[in-house]
Amino acid sequence: MTVPKALLLENVHEVAVSILERANIEVDRRSGALDEADLIAALDGVDLLGIRSKTQVTQRVMAARPDLLAIGAFCIGTNQIALQAASRAGIAVFNAPYSNTRSVVEMALAEIIALTRRLTVGNLALHQGVWGKSASGSHEVRGRTLGIVGYGNIGSQLSVLAESLGMTVVFYDLDEKLALGNAQRLESLDELLKASDVVTIHVDGRPENEGLIGSREFDTMKKGAIFINLSRGHVVDLDALGDAVDREKLAGAAVDVFPTEPNASGESFKSGLQNLSNVILTPHVGGSTEEAQENIGRFVAGKLRDYWKTGSSSMSVNLPSLTLDGGTRGNHRVAHLHHNTPGVLASINAALAAHGVNIVGQVLGTRDGLGYVITDVGSPEDTESMEYLASLKETIRLRVLS
Repeated sequence: MTVPKALLLENVHEVAVSILERANIEVDRRSGALDEADLIAALDGVDLLGIRSKTQVTQRVMAARPDLLAIGAFCIGTNQIALQAASRAGIAVFNAPYSNTRSVVEMALAEIIALTRRLTVGNLALHQGVWGKSASGSHEVRGRTLGIVGYGNIGSQLSVLAESLGMTVVFYDLDEKLALGNAQRLESLDELLKASDVVTIHVDGRPENEGLIGSREFDTMKKGAIFINLSRGHVVDLDALGDAVDREKLAGAAVDVFPTEPNASGESFKSGLQNLSNVILTPHVGGSTEEAQENIGRFVAGKLRDYWKTGSSSMSVNLPSLTLDGGTRGNHRVAHLHHNTPGVLASINAALAAHGVNIVGQVLGTRDGLGYVITDVGSPEDTESMEYLASLKETIRLRVLS
């Protein structure tokens, strides 16, 4: 039996290596991201791919490596993966939607306080040998209004902790979200921008969010407000942000994500925001604490391992979320991913019955035109029945997990 192989890029936490290796999966762990051509070459013979935010897994990559079984995004976002192409190719995608939430929230709080107190300005002055003791422009966060754009896992947890500091919290989200504590939902982005002393962005990477915040939005904000983006680089017009800070429309800003970012640590970085007063620039480290990276490594590696060994697609980003309890329970397991058309399950069961294969457990899930069936059978899989299932026009991928 061929030993499965995993390729882990971008310094995925070593706990992921341990989890996969304990499952008898060979692991190739690398430090940086790969461009499209290099990624295609590196994926030769690879079953499982692990990436973070820099590596772009395009339709061309998946077309060139059709044997790739699953992709694990060791981060929250999956916009770096061509999800529709992955679904068409029968490649499962997993991510870590919750594992670094606390790390991002704590960083946002630290930046809110630092910028509101103008700690960056005082720090820079002392490093330059200037003693500038003054309360001018420095405020407590207590009593000020925090506007959160995107009230998901991060935004809602930030809401609770900001309230504990005495801030008034308002939020805006396109989806209906339950307000936590005393937070107030506002009906429009403009309403939030006008009301907030601090605006922090926590939206996802969907294309519709590109250019969400630009010159008009900065002009709508209060004079002297603070702006923070820890979400996605393409959401904010950084030239417009730099202009708003430079002309003192905004009192400060913090940016952790950029439209174009270096592929690896140590590479050169340039931005028009460099050298602006009271601006914090960080290299996409909002979720990069040791605790968060270990949690992410453990969670995503576990998902990849389980999908390889048992067919479990629980919490997959693109496939039906499915688990058949009890492992293989000493039986033989067949995982069948297919186009969701009427009669596929009947065809599967009829083929097994025709060859005297007894079904001892089965579960079916559907999602976005895909159907996924995991079937436990009480006898070794019959070659003819497997060939028949593989030949069905609806079949995308068939795996036998004996």
